[in-house]
Amino acid sequence: MEKIKMTTPLVEMDGDEMTRILWKMIKDELLLPFVDLKTEYYDLGLACRNETDDQVTIDSANATKKYGVAVKCATITPNAARMSEYDLKEMWKSPNGTIRAILDGTVFRTPIKVKGIEPCVKNWEMPITIARHAYGDVYKNVEIKVPGAGKAELVFTGEDGTQIRETVFDFEGPGIIQGQHNVNASIESFARSCFTYALDCKQELWFATKDTISKQYDHSFKDIFQEIFDKEYKEKFDAAGITYFYTLIDDAVARVMKSKGGFIWACKNYDGDVMSDMISSAFGSLAMMTSVLVSPEGYYEYEAAHGTVQRHYYKHLNGEETSTNSVATIFAWTGALRKRGEMDGLTELTAFADHLEKACIDTIESGKMTKDLALITELEHPTVLNSEGFIKEIRKALEQIYR
Repeated sequence: MEKIKMTTPLVEMDGDEMTRILWKMIKDELLLPFVDLKTEYYDLGLACRNETDDQVTIDSANATKKYGVAVKCATITPNAARMSEYDLKEMWKSPNGTIRAILDGTVFRTPIKVKGIEPCVKNWEMPITIARHAYGDVYKNVEIKVPGAGKAELVFTGEDGTQIRETVFDFEGPGIIQGQHNVNASIESFARSCFTYALDCKQELWFATKDTISKQYDHSFKDIFQEIFDKEYKEKFDAAGITYFYTLIDDAVARVMKSKGGFIWACKNYDGDVMSDMISSAFGSLAMMTSVLVSPEGYYEYEAAHGTVQRHYYKHLNGEETSTNSVATIFAWTGALRKRGEMDGLTELTAFADHLEKACIDTIESGKMTKDLALITELEHPTVLNSEGFIKEIRKALEQIYR
């Protein structure tokens, strides 16, 4: 077949460890034979981030603003062990965090549903997407260990010197204090990203906090969402035939468990962290979870929801066979290619993304899969394939579609 043309590049962000190995396999076997692939390449491997003082991460995010669509491989966020392993200049920040901050984006994670790998919650017929606010709360907290009796106060000092002061607690003995913050601008971006993505997917949007207890902090989230929805999005939602509603987080959890799925659930930062892991585990695996960062300006960055699969990488380096699931990484590519095709009006490119996803699902549903899926599938006698073998089987299924 003649290769499918692209007119505008994608931003390609390479990564680390086993996912970097899979990245090359996916390009060689599933993309380059079919697509005249145009990308602006950035190496976000830890060695290159260290060499460039992490400037490469900043450059890749700014390139995403230029081109509108990016695809990212999983990357290492270094800890003390990585400092010595990679001889790092410093403990570089999470690339995902840096990119989110520059793009002012919200992370949307959705399970990839296939027959034979059924959700633990039996009435979930359709995937549930988690929209996680990626700023503030416990992730930007300030903590104090209280040594003994004393008064803890929350104090805000304005630029003009005026103060707002509240007593947190009168301690009679040792304890702990935690201070959290958020900013209206970030909450507003979160809301707009959620409403935009819901319109994009034509799915119902839920939002949940605990405003009955947190009458200032959580209530501000609720009020900002409602104000933006009423002013900017209500008519669009009505025209699209979808709804937005707010409920308490505990009520949302109860509703989710009894639902059939097929909606977007927006959560504050910590709630989204916890609930995305719950949803991915209940649907099967983090390796079967898509993830896309969406900014209010309409920038999209697609990636796998999981990490770099370090244990398999060390086996690979030792010459041992691995059976690493590449589905989420493949779907990162298909998501980016589909969005690029939609933006550029390239129907062949959007169709290719659909076909490649179908080839992945057909391969698994035919009983050919990696070891992690074979351990949880309800299909009888699955064929366990190694990392490369699984990708090659997907290529066979893709070639059948194009034959």
